[in-house]
Amino acid sequence: MTPLHGLTLNNEWRRAALSLTRFGAIVTCMKRTLVKHVLEAGKATDCICVEGWVRTRRDAKMFSFLEVNDGTSLASIQVVVDRGVPGYEHISQMGTGAAVRVEGILVESPGGRQKWEIRATKVEEVGTVDADYPLQKKHHSPEFLRTVAHLRPRTNLYGAIFRMRSRVAAAVHRFFLERDFVWVHTPIITASDCEGAGEMFRVTTLDPLAENKSYENDFFGQQTGLTVSGQLEGEAFASALSRIYTFGPTFRAENSNTPRHAAEFWMIEPEVAFCDLEGDMQLAEDFLKYVLKDVLSDTSGDFDFFCRFVDSTLKERLEAVCDGSFVRCSYTEAIKLMQNSGERFEFVPHWGMDLQTEHERFLAEKHFKAPVIVYDYPREIKAFYMRRNDDDRTVRAMDVLVAGVGELMGGSQREERIDLLSEAMRRAGMREENYGHYLDLRRFGSVPHSGFGVGFERLLMFVTGVQNIRDVLPYPRTPRSCGS
Repeated sequence: MTPLHGLTLNNEWRRAALSLTRFGAIVTCMKRTLVKHVLEAGKATDCICVEGWVRTRRDAKMFSFLEVNDGTSLASIQVVVDRGVPGYEHISQMGTGAAVRVEGILVESPGGRQKWEIRATKVEEVGTVDADYPLQKKHHSPEFLRTVAHLRPRTNLYGAIFRMRSRVAAAVHRFFLERDFVWVHTPIITASDCEGAGEMFRVTTLDPLAENKSYENDFFGQQTGLTVSGQLEGEAFASALSRIYTFGPTFRAENSNTPRHAAEFWMIEPEVAFCDLEGDMQLAEDFLKYVLKDVLSDTSGDFDFFCRFVDSTLKERLEAVCDGSFVRCSYTEAIKLMQNSGERFEFVPHWGMDLQTEHERFLAEKHFKAPVIVYDYPREIKAFYMRRNDDDRTVRAMDVLVAGVGELMGGSQREERIDLLSEAMRRAGMREENYGHYLDLRRFGSVPHSGFGVGFERLLMFVTGVQNIRDVLPYPRTPRSCGS
């Protein structure tokens, strides 16, 4: 080979120079370009490399087409492989699901389906695929794809869902960081059950079949479980740092198989010192609008995919939330207007009941036709830590209701008065000695403070139009289901 040093290389020599022999192996030096960046290219280029998985292959007499996707975008890049190109002799093995490496030239596509395509100068099968690959067909039901959760991110729907999941998570963090919140990592294993938040999974090293078990001999020396909420720990940090938020996994051991419940999910829980319920409601409204505006600004094609194939009304619903003000309505007012509405409910509204999904959707979709924040709920149906109103019947709680979902967010102003908090704990049958740290916050510089919780997966269901929580979780954990 002619020495390369000092020469101006033409395209053929440049490609030849990209492979070096080292210990008898071929080491490729061409840098990989992600498919999303290839599709965003502003001009043709004579030297490009992509790596990904074959979505489809079409063969003609003198060439083949490969659709290659690497998961970085909804769209794939079309590769034209002419007979005689190195690697073409193996093209018949490169079926759906095969991993490939393609080197070539990026040119404008003469077809109307895509702007760019790659004319391959070399194609290599990196990973073969067995004939029983379960995603050979283009269309599979969500129920089937849940049985192959480790493969379903390769489909258009789930690839778009999990890219959107990442995008929304980034928007959540930006919202809080732009407002001087501190992200706090609260414990996953806890001895506090955040009373009333849900059944807990127990954490233990004791033999579950042993008799006369004593938690004094357990790993932590006491009964512990997986957290149902980071709120109680969040309040402690808000009492020191003013504005904090948690964003992490939480667990509920409820034997519920509805499309809205999972045993493991993620929660977003801001907590703000020197903040009353009005401030809490405004923060919740600002948060939701911020996230939805970010989703609506998506240009990757993922959001458009949801609008086309999942929910044709999605964009209209999200824009309606962003463009209008949220209605504030007390619980008492909500019960009265439902009683006088003439609407036939499965659960007849009456004061003192917890609102059902049909009530929540009626308020948001039919009566107000806008997002609604219902506040001041009956004391008896809410958690012990919510601030009692002067009427002694209601507490400073609030829920954010939206069309298509019902309750999306819930929060409250916390009870900062130690005497009333202690009374509420006794009424709930709680042992105050187990919550000394929580009561200390009321003894040492107590202030009005508020917060709310958002189930991250429910938020994702709202912004994608997907109807089942199992489809927005990478590996859903539900009753009788903990497989991959």
